[in-house]
Amino acid sequence: MADLSQEEWAAQAATDENAVFLDVRTDDEVAEGYIPNAKHIDIYLGQGFLDELNTLDKSKTYYVYCRSGNRSAQACAIMNSIGFENTNNLLGGFSEWQGEVAN
Repeated sequence: MADLSQEEWAAQAATDENAVFLDVRTDDEVAEGYIPNAKHIDIYLGQGFLDELNTLDKSKTYYVYCRSGNRSAQACAIMNSIGFENTNNLLGGFSEWQGEVAN
């Protein structure tokens, strides 16, 4: 897992052909705005979160975010523990995101 600044995260994802954005926030948080084309899996789903993760392609590079960067760091650690090799946590989270946003 890599903890990346807002700038590093955006720059790396922009040039990564295997990039997948993963939003681990709640439905209510996602309703406030999200990164276009991000896959949403609420980390609070417990076993459901793990079940959803296991449907993802582990060969991709995941750019994971939440509101502040704490849950996404936890998600990256969980992902790494079940075989994902390329996970990137957005430091500061979506609350500081300056990129494109959809509502």
